[in-house]
Amino acid sequence: MRAAGVPTVVSVNGSRGAADGPAVPMSPQELAESAVRAVAAGAGEVLVHPRTPCGRESLSPRVVGPVLEVLRGAGVGVPLAVPASIGAEPDPAERLARVGAWRVLPDRAVVHFAEPGAAGLAEALLERGVPVDAVAPLGGEAGAEPLERLRAWLVRSPGGDRGGVRVVAEIAAVAEGGRTAGPVLPAGLRGLPPQAVLLFGRDGASWPAVRLAARCGTAARTGVGDVLHLPDGRPARSNAELVAAARELTLLRGAVRVCGGSGSDRA
Repeated sequence: MRAAGVPTVVSVNGSRGAADGPAVPMSPQELAESAVRAVAAGAGEVLVHPRTPCGRESLSPRVVGPVLEVLRGAGVGVPLAVPASIGAEPDPAERLARVGAWRVLPDRAVVHFAEPGAAGLAEALLERGVPVDAVAPLGGEAGAEPLERLRAWLVRSPGGDRGGVRVVAEIAAVAEGGRTAGPVLPAGLRGLPPQAVLLFGRDGASWPAVRLAARCGTAARTGVGDVLHLPDGRPARSNAELVAAARELTLLRGAVRVCGGSGSDRA
């Protein structure tokens, strides 16, 4: 029986390519195999960036659908998410059109509120019955505007009801010594409507974000899409190895919550 810990999402490829090393799966078959092993290691959800044969991210139904079908056909039984982001389609109107043309739907879609057209895109996905991971950075160059944009969108809904939405906070501020600044999460998420929360960081901020998620009892994200090294600095050999390391961290720390008085308490 799998130990509980906090929920772990695996980003199996992200914006990585073959130049980033052998741990990065490239073809749909490699993505499926990597996802299956990551789920066996403890991942409860899979985030995949669908790509064309030449490696370009795409929102085309001719790309998204087959990738989802390959993963599901390989036995990936956990929810599958895809990003609906500027990396796959720079034009907001074209993003809406592509999402509207999807014939095979993901279980979740990721929308970045630092990008133009995010609110309309999130609404379109929810109308299609696709739950939304609404991403806003905490700290870093983007400042507070994306989070305020997300907050405004959440409270505009009648009664603040956004049951299909999870707030995904990208932890960008890392204090000296590699630890995420403790007050950042409560201050950043205070006052949001009651939503589920997921935390992640990229590269040097990744493992501090996982540790923070464990302390706060929120979901966490790892995988080669976010980080290529293990907590001890060794290169990761696979998504499964990263998930196993994240699960170990969250099981060790997840029993203690220190993020009182904010939206960060909500898992």
